[in-house]
Amino acid sequence: MYFEKAFRDKTVLITGHTGFKGSWLAAWLNELGAKVVGIALDPPTENSHFSAINLKNDINDLRIDIRDRYKLEAAIIEAQPDFVFHLAAQPLVRESYEDPVNTWNTNLFGTLHVLEALRKIKKKCSAVIITSDKCYDNVEWVWGYREPDMLGGPDPYSASKGAAELAIRSHIKSYFPEDTSKVRIASARAGNVIGGGDWAADRIIPDCIKAWSNDELVELRNPLSTRPWQHVLEPLGGYLSLAVGLSKTSHLHGEPFNFGPQDQVNHSVLELVQQMAVYWDKVRWQDVSSSENGPYESGLLKLNCDKALHHLNWHAVMGFEDTVRMTAQWYDEYYKNPSEITECTRKQIMNYTQIAKQKGLSWAQ
Repeated sequence: MYFEKAFRDKTVLITGHTGFKGSWLAAWLNELGAKVVGIALDPPTENSHFSAINLKNDINDLRIDIRDRYKLEAAIIEAQPDFVFHLAAQPLVRESYEDPVNTWNTNLFGTLHVLEALRKIKKKCSAVIITSDKCYDNVEWVWGYREPDMLGGPDPYSASKGAAELAIRSHIKSYFPEDTSKVRIASARAGNVIGGGDWAADRIIPDCIKAWSNDELVELRNPLSTRPWQHVLEPLGGYLSLAVGLSKTSHLHGEPFNFGPQDQVNHSVLELVQQMAVYWDKVRWQDVSSSENGPYESGLLKLNCDKALHHLNWHAVMGFEDTVRMTAQWYDEYYKNPSEITECTRKQIMNYTQIAKQKGLSWAQ
């Protein structure tokens, strides 16, 4: 298989491997036979996908803060990775309002520290730096944002991600010339992923699961806001495709890529909750949008992913219903048969690979 051939026995370094997306990526790469090195803080929540599947037993699990430039640099140099995926971040909009300095230090300077460490790598290495779909200056237009569109946002989180994109572009232009650099770098923009094992605060699926598992009511702050919901494995497949593409050709070096579902499948928060209710017992919710006095959150966000389709033959393959079903089934298995949850994760990776194969994605053939 394409991915297995590319990653088997290769050293793959992931920052943020204890987080939601990072742990799924590490689990997938472990299935592909890669030698995974993870750099992160402890899992950000008491329950986590990383802990549930006992991932620390299958990889080289390092506890390093990406804000610590020199410890991070030493670990990356020692690992001598063939591939790097930078996912470590402060990922929450609400927390960015409460602690903007930490958000900027983590999301901007943490990214700069990774880039500086990559300058010390003297072997061939492909690095995918993940930012966010919120890196765009979102004016809530109805067509999808393209990679050349304006960066930045009104909240500290979005602004920090836009700034990280500028730093990535600047460092590539300044220190990683396309014709001579052994290290090739690209950035990836995705967001609003859902899937099993996410317990982060202020995210709709974790809020629902935490409430419903305790027979409580979930409060919907922005029920009519729409998002490009996608299963966590969708953008991860894009990141892996981008990394392999970087390793094979230099023309992707320095390029940003969007990874998201098709525009026409955007759904509101309320639609997401209603679809989750199909697979979950004892569901209750309440619209509190009229009384909610929280920080600003955009109501509409779309991505145009034509560039990923053209250059990587990547596109989303799961519909909204299947995305929600797979997410709900993971949590159902976790609460009913926690000892089987590692196998559940493995089966969902295999299931997604089969769907991608049926949909004609080249990496799955």
